[in-house]
Amino acid sequence: MFLIRAVEEKDLEDLYDLSCSVTFINLPPNREIIQHKISKSIKSFKGLNKNIFDGLYLFVLEDRELDKVIGASMIHAQHGTEVEPHFYLSVGREHKYSKTLNTGFIHGTLKLDYETDGPTEIGGLILREDYRSHKEKLGKLLSFVRFLYIGLHLDYFKEVVHSELMPPLDQKGNSPLWEAIGRRFLNMDYQDADILSRTNKEFILSLYPSETIYETLLPIEARNSIGEVGKDTLPVKKMLESIGFKYAEEVDPFDGGPHYRCLTKDILPIKNMIHGIIDTKSNFDPEQSRTILAKIDNGQNLFQAYKMNVNIVNDRDLLKIVPEQKFLVDLDINDTIKISAIYL
Repeated sequence: MFLIRAVEEKDLEDLYDLSCSVTFINLPPNREIIQHKISKSIKSFKGLNKNIFDGLYLFVLEDRELDKVIGASMIHAQHGTEVEPHFYLSVGREHKYSKTLNTGFIHGTLKLDYETDGPTEIGGLILREDYRSHKEKLGKLLSFVRFLYIGLHLDYFKEVVHSELMPPLDQKGNSPLWEAIGRRFLNMDYQDADILSRTNKEFILSLYPSETIYETLLPIEARNSIGEVGKDTLPVKKMLESIGFKYAEEVDPFDGGPHYRCLTKDILPIKNMIHGIIDTKSNFDPEQSRTILAKIDNGQNLFQAYKMNVNIVNDRDLLKIVPEQKFLVDLDINDTIKISAIYL
């Protein structure tokens, strides 16, 4: 059985092992950085932050049989502040026409811009390789748990949710757009610049070209990468589009990866969130089953969520949720308990 929960101090070594298994900027193989994220997340889950931009929520996926963390995902309550602006390239088009030649062109353009009162950002999704393509769709659980938490705590987050997707990279992990623009103006490797930008963004504003960049002047590989996603990221793109996210006509200034956004209230899992009670007395009907990701009010302070197959029954003004028997046995639920959930 798998459990998604808020990160705890005990998860440091599991998260470190996870970070060593893949190349992932949001979870680098550095115990000090991971420990900082854990501490900041614990403070955020406890509601101790005075400012929304301090909120960082780190979720972990635990294989309960192995008692081991096998995946993680994150929410940044606000991406883009006065101290750490959100930089991006606006993607546009410019029309050129000559009466003399009776010829016109439409040029793709890129323009550096930034915002200091940015949206909530979802990101940091990572799953151990041997658990990918699992029948339980564990990557989807890690992704959707963020919407469940946001839906339960709307006051903690902004009115818009933002997601940055990874573009196609070459075999060495380099970005064609970075090689065409970033390296020429910043004289750094793509990975080094990306890591530095996590803690210091001054160099972007100081060195990156500030005027309009015409895509026509870029190598074909760089032009073709703008706003595209890598093969491994394509399922994420399709998932976001299916629940209301749209391409924001902006891309990452380093690698050209597309940015997707949606009004928080319009994200389908949040919009269709349900609240009710677990009914342990009614019989479960497999033919009427729905799959949900649920937070159960178990009297504990820690956030926990479970995937459940349930029947949902309207009983006057009370929504009754009837789970399959296996779930009742695994969690030893005998009483009527409040529940909030999103559909999977």
